[in-house]
This record gives sequence, structure tokens and C-alpha cells, in this order.
Amino acid sequence: MFKGVLFDLDGVITDTAEFHYRAWKKLGEEIGISIDRNFNEQLKGVSREDSLTLLLAYGKKENDFSNEEFAALAKRKNEYYLEMIQEITPTDVFPGIVPLLTELKKAGIKIALASASKNGPLLLDKMQLTDYFDAIADPSKVASGKPAPDIFLLAAKEIGFEATDCLGIEDAKAGIQAIIASGAYPVGVGRKEDLGEDIPIVADTSSLTLDYLQHVWRKDV
Repeated sequence: MFKGVLFDLDGVITDTAEFHYRAWKKLGEEIGISIDRNFNEQLKGVSREDSLTLLLAYGKKENDFSNEEFAALAKRKNEYYLEMIQEITPTDVFPGIVPLLTELKKAGIKIALASASKNGPLLLDKMQLTDYFDAIADPSKVASGKPAPDIFLLAAKEIGFEATDCLGIEDAKAGIQAIIASGAYPVGVGRKEDLGEDIPIVADTSSLTLDYLQHVWRKDV
């Protein structure tokens, strides 16, 4: 039986992807880079700094900004995003998530957030989910973002377990790769074509229950 569950945030607990897309699009337009939703798929699950690097490379402007200007651009994007997410409420939590968190708490299973978003604490607070979480891994404390395993290793450590004792839930390919690399057991939310054929996947979060997670834990499916 797993001892902890490591949750991604965007696309698993709620959908802030649209806000990220609008913020990146706005920033891109200001520096002469036009992006579409197809390009935006590359940014899902990726840290702010790594996303900005991808954006600049896409616009062939990777050498146009100093380190200070790069940091200022990342900050500006985050400010746009923060403005956009002020309206998020508990009604924006995906179906099945609150019942799952409740089940996990009752079963004594530790819960950690393993998100690339530095705004994780704010979002959990706005959705009134903070009290469910035993730990929130700080993405600023890891050397590498997803698909590197660092954030999941830290999340497991924060709840006192090895990653191999934990199950990770993700909706992005980079996140699934990070879970596998950490040694935790992956469960995907989405489509097999996007996430992989050899891991358990649910179409949406309403299928995520404690019974389901117990059923798939460390089994070939």
C-alpha cells in the first residue's frame, strides 16, 4: 500500500492552463513573439523559467536578453497570471478531487503538492484545499524542473517517505516522466496517446478514488 500521494496542480486539481496560456501570449506579443495553443502544449508542467526559455527559442530571441532582463520577463508573466487567477474559487476544483483528498486523509495517507508552479500555495488557499495537504514542495528549492524527478523527490521527502512509497498523479507527459524517474508510481489524467500506454490512466479526475488507486498500485495494467 502506498504511504503518500504526490499531486500535480495544473490539470489535476484545477485548470489554470488557460490563464498560463493567456499570460504567455500577452508577454510574447509584447516582445514580438506570437504563440498559439499548439505551442502552448510544450509549456504544460514546465517551470516558469524553462517555459520562458522555450518561448524565446521559439521566437529565435534566446540571445536577445540579459539575465536581468530574462528575470524581469519571467516576473512580468507571473504578474499577468496572478491578475488572472484572482477569481479562482472552490467551485474551480475538478470533480472527484475533494472526495479523494477526504478519503486519503481518513486513511492516514500523506498528501503533498508536487507542482512546478510557485503559485501553488496561493491557488490551494483560494480553492480552500490547504488543510488537506501535509506538505507543499517548493519548486524554487529544486535544481531542475520536470521531466527531471526533483520536485517529486522533494515532495516525498517533505512528507517523510521515499518516492518509491508514493503514488504521483499528473496530466502532462513531462510530469509522468518525472514521476517515473523519481521512483514513485505514476497515474495519469488524460489520454494514453499523450501520456503513455504502460501506465494507469483515467480520462478525468472523477475516476480518481482511493479504491482505484489501491487497485492499480504497483500493478501492471
